[in-house]
Amino acid sequence: MISKQVTIALFLLAFSPSTFPADTLQIYQNITDGQTLVTPNSIFELGFFSPGSSSNRFLGIWYAFSPDTVVWVANRDSPLNNTSGTLILNKSGSLKLYDASGRIVWSPRTTSSDGINSPILQLNESGNLVLKDQTSDRIIWQSFDYPTNTMLTGMTIGKNLRTGFETYLSSWKSRDDPSEGDYTFKLDPQGAPELVVRDRSQIKSRSGMWNGLYFSWAPQTSTYTSLFNIRFVWNQDEVSYGIEMKSASTISRLVMNETGITQRFIWDQRNQKWNSIYFQTIDECSSFAECGPFGICQRDGIRACSCHKGFEPVAPDEWSIKYTSGGCKRTIPLGCSTDSDGFYKLEGVEIPYSHDAIADASISIEECRKRCLMNCSCVAYTLLDIRGEGSGCVMWNTALIDMRYVIGGQDLYLKVAKSELGISNKKKRATIGVISSSLILLLLVSLFVYLLWRKKMRYSKQDIEKRHLAQSNSLKGADLPVFNLCTILQATDNFSITNKLGEGGFGIVYKGQLLCGQEIAVKRLSMDSLQGLNEFMNEVLLITKLQHRNLVRLLGCCIDNNERMLIYEYMTNKSLDFYIFDPTRRASLNWTARLEIVIGIARGLLYLHQDSRFNVIHRDLKAANVLLDEQMNPKISDFGTARLFKREQGIINTETVIGTRGYMSPEYVLEGAISVKSDVYSFGVLILEIISGKKNQGNQNLLAYAWKLWEEGNSFKLLDEAVKCSVSETELRRYVQMALLCVQESPDDRPSMSAFFTMLSSDTLLQDPKKPLVGTRIRGFPSDWSLYQQSYEHDSTTGDQLTITGIEGR
Repeated sequence: MISKQVTIALFLLAFSPSTFPADTLQIYQNITDGQTLVTPNSIFELGFFSPGSSSNRFLGIWYAFSPDTVVWVANRDSPLNNTSGTLILNKSGSLKLYDASGRIVWSPRTTSSDGINSPILQLNESGNLVLKDQTSDRIIWQSFDYPTNTMLTGMTIGKNLRTGFETYLSSWKSRDDPSEGDYTFKLDPQGAPELVVRDRSQIKSRSGMWNGLYFSWAPQTSTYTSLFNIRFVWNQDEVSYGIEMKSASTISRLVMNETGITQRFIWDQRNQKWNSIYFQTIDECSSFAECGPFGICQRDGIRACSCHKGFEPVAPDEWSIKYTSGGCKRTIPLGCSTDSDGFYKLEGVEIPYSHDAIADASISIEECRKRCLMNCSCVAYTLLDIRGEGSGCVMWNTALIDMRYVIGGQDLYLKVAKSELGISNKKKRATIGVISSSLILLLLVSLFVYLLWRKKMRYSKQDIEKRHLAQSNSLKGADLPVFNLCTILQATDNFSITNKLGEGGFGIVYKGQLLCGQEIAVKRLSMDSLQGLNEFMNEVLLITKLQHRNLVRLLGCCIDNNERMLIYEYMTNKSLDFYIFDPTRRASLNWTARLEIVIGIARGLLYLHQDSRFNVIHRDLKAANVLLDEQMNPKISDFGTARLFKREQGIINTETVIGTRGYMSPEYVLEGAISVKSDVYSFGVLILEIISGKKNQGNQNLLAYAWKLWEEGNSFKLLDEAVKCSVSETELRRYVQMALLCVQESPDDRPSMSAFFTMLSSDTLLQDPKKPLVGTRIRGFPSDWSLYQQSYEHDSTTGDQLTITGIEGR
């Protein structure tokens, strides 16, 4: 039976004005099924909807331009079973959702409504539904304080430390059911704050502690600083986290889905779709505390868990069958004194779970070390804030849980017995003196022997092989799984010609299958290739530090006498050039597929250039070095000629100019100068090749052709005939324009990869590109760049090698 109060409210509604602002609900106005509130910018809309295949009705907020993308639900745990729902705002400021029988289905939890003169409900342009006093502008309630599974720009999650009020995300039960699911996404304020995803009460995953720039397990967020600013507050009143977009035209959201996976999206206005810019990865190290107390995980595809220095498995038999949750124990107990204990530096690790850690922003790292050393309970310490020279202190007095090695990780100082460090306190000075003297003597003797040898002897092929073997054997100490030769021979059917995938200057690549069923690609170094050995050494040094979904994953290596091999994950669909340069296969790549490949390559480059302290210039980005998995996702491969650099370095000058004709930037070919902008140039060439299906080489200079069409306004002629039916001329011209911006003559004029992503995700007006170097005269060099290129023509399978000297990982 309908209550008297509801009857009066409905009576007043019948005679109340029916017109009101599109984003506002005033006293005794209502919203029924089919009516909506819409923000002035037409971004957000409030109304009734049915999720997925469900027939239940819910009051919620969605994007007006993407109605299926619901960002907030009011009655998520109390669905309406028909279209009779009515939302009413009464004079006292109470907001209520009624069903057909007059039952209150939902009403927000508000603070005191005393003193409200003129209540109003308004849907703000940020997507925040606000109930406030129109006279005083005092907020009574807002949806941003009670989010569901989506975090919008301007929203924060965290905790008020004075009142205890907490804002967090909670998952839907399923795509058809928005009721509260099993997963929550909260900012844990204890210890050093970090974001934590829980499955009910059990931790599923976490972000790592806030280190002053980003959450330590999510360094990819720092890659997108050109798109948004991170807002992190940590004081005596609150701990909170949110983002603010730098451009009002960029629309972004963070979502936790029904399986507890978090993912950030940006709206692609041109293609009218959501693009994922980063997401929580799932691998062998994803499970919380996978390796138990004092265990550490490494994503290498073969083994995951290991013990720190000074520790051993609690249950070795269980570890042998990968039951590692028991963790590790100390091999030698701590003595609890400065004479008996010291610290072992773990480099490049994701910081352990910090809920029970002690954080102090006021002390230095040296003071942190002293406190930890004097505290018998302290087991490890690290920096709290990594900005600048670093500051603050985090100490752990309990077992270290949930650690892993990662590119861009922090240094952690683990307390162990000094005997584990190999140097006792009493003998330290004597040992240092002996070592120093020995080293000096050894260097002098080595120099004398080298000069004598250099004067009297020349390299023979046998000498070279011995040197190569010595270098190869040094890799056995690298932290990389080593396969035995028998395993590889069995996997590849003794390197059968039927398993051959390709061949280059380094040697041959074979397909193989391990006994466990895993398919692999084996890169077998040619014994006659001096450069190939350098590539091998460089690739191992680099790729073991790199983990990204758009980079090919190295599984291990094989070193046996003169055999040197790298073992990679197998890519089902071979390389990009297998498709785009083939008259028949290119038709299988439509416009959407080609754009996804461009975006994937860009993500990989962005990671290499910016995602960690180990920043990498690839130096040989080309279609043949982009491999495709079973879903046609691109993965950058072949890091044999790559170079490490420091972010502040800018340009590196090198005598080694190694690459592939048509992809090398002018400053690299002419001056030996490389930078991240050299990769950007190669990427621009690759975009034009993907668009056109034509290779940039010899007399067929693709850059000159693309520039000519651009100037004439005929860029559509550049498009591969196989995809002309699926792309608009406006969209194509924009991508050609972005490619031409990447291949401009001056490195300073080319965009960074983060700037390129901004172009991809926004609809802003692009600057006009400058003419590429093709056809432009440079002092001291031929006036026709295409002729200059032709003088270095080379077999495309081996790449150009203008000057060959040693390659080293730096």
